[in-house]
Amino acid sequence: MSDPEVVAVIAIDGPSGSGKGTLAVRVAAALGWHLLDSGALYRIVGAMAVRRGIDLADEAAVAAMAGALAISFESGRISADGLDLTDEIRTEDTGVHASEVAALPAVRSAVFDLQRSFRKPPGLVADGRDMGTVVFPDAGLKIFLDASAEERAERRYKQLKNKGLSVSLPGLLAQIQERDARDRGRAIAPLKPAPDALVIDSTSMSIEKVFDMVMDAARERGLGS
Repeated sequence: MSDPEVVAVIAIDGPSGSGKGTLAVRVAAALGWHLLDSGALYRIVGAMAVRRGIDLADEAAVAAMAGALAISFESGRISADGLDLTDEIRTEDTGVHASEVAALPAVRSAVFDLQRSFRKPPGLVADGRDMGTVVFPDAGLKIFLDASAEERAERRYKQLKNKGLSVSLPGLLAQIQERDARDRGRAIAPLKPAPDALVIDSTSMSIEKVFDMVMDAARERGLGS
């Protein structure tokens, strides 16, 4: 069995709406590596806690539930304890719940082992907020993808409108700013670039340009083909 510590990792961190999820999917596909959407894990925990009527501030109860969840990522669908949560975990409300439970140390501990279990050959692209600083500090390439709050709100607004949903741009901006403050200010694993991360501001950049920059950086470090 391969030693997970020697399996290559590309860590992509950044705030909500920065495009890190789209980037991670493209990089993983290009390299033929495994993909970890770590934010989905916290969204699942938040969604399941709400479904079960658990107070999101009850750290012990949320952590106990998180550690017992049977989570599956298969064929593009995401489920927990047999419940399909693929669409539910992408709502703005669930994003807020995810940020709340992710600030709880006991919950982060419960999710940590699950995150590291995704590190398998031939490599892993991990998307999150503390992949390069906490979960995979030895990652061969660390990316911190950022963009202005206004640009991120505009992107999310267009996504939701294209899905036929009624949304408020000022409301989305307020949610993003609130989440940024919580993620950057929490005591445990705050959102910040790793000291050796390549920081990319995608505010005025296309996803194609960002992808090319990351792939160039990966090749420079001998990652992938």
